[in-house]
Amino acid sequence: MMGHGIIAWIIIGVIAGWLTGKIMKGSGFGFLMDMLVGLVGALIGGFISSHLGLGGVGQHGLIMSIVIAVIGAVILTLIVRLFTGRKANL
Repeated sequence: MMGHGIIAWIIIGVIAGWLTGKIMKGSGFGFLMDMLVGLVGALIGGFISSHLGLGGVGQHGLIMSIVIAVIGAVILTLIVRLFTGRKANL
């Protein structure tokens, strides 16, 4: 099993949060919030991918971990927009 260190998780969070802002046509929330969205997205994406039999985020290389985190962060953003009434701009 391949795990990521704290620096890798910060990199994954920042990149995933920034990419999610671009995908969801948002301007981002700033460095710390983008990182938080990316890290929570990694948890959501890891949960989904492990339940699909693909393994969690920490079981892949950096690029695949970012992809899984972005998928989770997009799902998180859609859920937040659903509850806040903000239109999802896909």
